[in-house]
Amino acid sequence: MKNEITRRLLLSRSAQGFGGLALAQLLKADGKVALPHFPPKVKRAIYLHMVGAPPQIETFDNKPKMQEWFDKDLPDSIRQGQRLTTMTSNQSRFPIAPSVFKFARYGQCGAEVSELLPYTAKMVDDIAIVRSMHTEAINHEPAITFMQTGFMIAGKPCIGSWIAYGLGSMNKDLPTFVVLNASHSNPKANVQAISARLWSSGFLSGEYSGVALRSGGDPVLYINNPGGVPKQIRREMLDGLAELNRLEDARLHDPETHVRIEQYEMAFRIQTSVPELTDLGKESEATYKLYGEDARKPGTFAYCALMARRLAERGVRFVQVYHRGWDVHGNLPEVLPSQCKDVDQASYALVQDLKQRGLLDDTLVIWGGEFGRTIYSQGKLTEKDYGRDHHPRCFSLWLAGGGIKGGTVYGETDEFSYNIVKDPVHVRDFQATLLNQFGIDHERFTYKYQGLDQRLTGVEKATVVQGILK
Repeated sequence: MKNEITRRLLLSRSAQGFGGLALAQLLKADGKVALPHFPPKVKRAIYLHMVGAPPQIETFDNKPKMQEWFDKDLPDSIRQGQRLTTMTSNQSRFPIAPSVFKFARYGQCGAEVSELLPYTAKMVDDIAIVRSMHTEAINHEPAITFMQTGFMIAGKPCIGSWIAYGLGSMNKDLPTFVVLNASHSNPKANVQAISARLWSSGFLSGEYSGVALRSGGDPVLYINNPGGVPKQIRREMLDGLAELNRLEDARLHDPETHVRIEQYEMAFRIQTSVPELTDLGKESEATYKLYGEDARKPGTFAYCALMARRLAERGVRFVQVYHRGWDVHGNLPEVLPSQCKDVDQASYALVQDLKQRGLLDDTLVIWGGEFGRTIYSQGKLTEKDYGRDHHPRCFSLWLAGGGIKGGTVYGETDEFSYNIVKDPVHVRDFQATLLNQFGIDHERFTYKYQGLDQRLTGVEKATVVQGILK
């Protein structure tokens, strides 16, 4: 019959298909197949993490009615028996502390922003403010780890590593994932410790770890040749070392041996590219006026923001900037203004700089912390002084760039900024949305480890936040 197919014909016609499947599996193991899953909105991201948790009540979540509640106790009907940290759980009462800072409406969208962030206020029509973020973590270590890796326990890959693994490099002479640690200006600020685990690749190959650029000395440790060792000698040494590693790889078949070879080669290439990257001498006076004079000082947030733009325009996929000192348990009216001043102009400048260079359309910028702060005061409350404890039930962040609907205020909290009453956004939802902008379906983006298909958003439900997307 005409429709009959012999065994020989079946195998002949299927041969290329079998080969394609095998190749696909090999490529999938290296994270290079089927990504992106759909057309991406962005090519790169810059994540500005305010370590210590900015208080939403003093930044983006205005609660004017709280002025009438000064020093009154937080109603039990609002707290609803919530677990508290050990820093306030023994307080005999929980007195309401209204913000001492004023808010106003800005832009065509009319978003409310604190007087502490005048530059951010000027760009509300460029950003989407999410006021309904929430998390389960109530302490900094697990909360920061959760935001960065999708899990509260260290050891999982961070967001930047997932992106590097899935999408690869756009510039062979620079790392795919770079980390910058910015200094803060107020000596009284309460500083949270962070470590390289936050930019670790976890169970992914070590080549996907973040590379931290230092603000002083060599940008990357040991990147320069030792004294008396010219570039040609270093090249010959690396060639010899690579051959030894290849012999080791042939004997043991350890994937990390290949990683070691690639890392040595990357180090050799960035010996040339990093000095040019970190030479800000060619930046215009207009650029320094935009970012502020602090951009001339290595290590400041403004310097790091400008460096983030330089990294983005050179094809670095993911830039992570950490700014510490936001843990305002006390002296909030004194400490918070300087924290905001450290980052406000530079954050605005970064978005505007990307915009005027034609990079914002395919760059995602994120600004936020790891949880929120309580409406009630921690410790002594006066009309001019108070502090706020950790609060996981609601906090604010903003996003800008490719595919983000500027001029959006998403989510709503109750009049105490204590509980979410509209459009909650969980940490996993945020992570799913971030991946979505890269064209990645968070449910299909997995890595087999310890018998499980691991993913950034874990096994619980996560939903892309369509309300902030164009």
